[in-house]
Amino acid sequence: MYSLGIDLGGTNIAVGVVDTETGKIVKKGSVPTKAHRHADEIMKDMGCLCKSLVEEMGLSMDDVAYAGIAAPGTIDNETGTVIYSNNIKMDNYPIAQKLVEYSGVKKVYCENDANAAAYGEAAYGASKGTKNSVMITLGTGVGGGVILDGKLVTGINAAGGELGHVVISVGGLSCTCGRRGCWEAYSSATGLINMTKKKLDSIPKDSTLMWQFIEEEGKVSGRTAFNAMKKGDKAGKEVVDEYLLYLSEGIINMVNIFQPEIVVIGGGVCNEKEHLVEPLKALVAKGDYYKGEGAHAQIKVAQLGNDAGIIGAAMLGF
Repeated sequence: MYSLGIDLGGTNIAVGVVDTETGKIVKKGSVPTKAHRHADEIMKDMGCLCKSLVEEMGLSMDDVAYAGIAAPGTIDNETGTVIYSNNIKMDNYPIAQKLVEYSGVKKVYCENDANAAAYGEAAYGASKGTKNSVMITLGTGVGGGVILDGKLVTGINAAGGELGHVVISVGGLSCTCGRRGCWEAYSSATGLINMTKKKLDSIPKDSTLMWQFIEEEGKVSGRTAFNAMKKGDKAGKEVVDEYLLYLSEGIINMVNIFQPEIVVIGGGVCNEKEHLVEPLKALVAKGDYYKGEGAHAQIKVAQLGNDAGIIGAAMLGF
């Protein structure tokens, strides 16, 4: 049986045709989100991508059991509506109905993107076999998904698990949600890029290797400081250390609240692997309230990588 898994991000719309029996993506593609546009224009591109992938497989929408959408923000999965999203403007938007209209798929399920990623990792990834896990996604924003006793925590209004919007610095940096000091403002890829730019503005250009990597990529990215650090660059290491400090503070909060079996880190920043995880383990261990000899939360990189949202979304109706 095939389903469509759709990960609607602030930068790209990623779609996969998934074999729901195995959780394997058999066909995948993406298009830019261009999030400044009207929601209908975004959904038209999503629908076209879904249709083209299915057709490239020699199939029709009749061969697809359903589609699942992993979308940012507060999602009412009963009505298929985005209640609120601060990174893509889809307030009270009937996202499921629109995908049916623009793609021709028969049925659409919806879930918050980080919840879907957490679900995908629990089913086929790093947290498989556990009942209590926290998923952190580091992308345009910071997403969060919490699974306790095998069930997603969504609260009374589907808005639970918005971990990126816990405040770690009162009166701190402005967040797109309207508050100040949110974890997302510091620990998202966007936050890392902003830290990198701030550092570059404060030091002579010839004092850091970061400019070398910026010239190669044509922009400042979440990789800039990490790449320079790996070459022994002092300024790059200072950016990475600052970033990891803020990231660890949020993770410590999650560990102390939930004491999960595992914290899974996904999103583009997790591509740094041991350069991200190993220092985080040390920082989180210092802040973990539990000092006993029993089990402590593990910290792992998502096994499904950037496909976690696609696979999790594709399993929503299974």
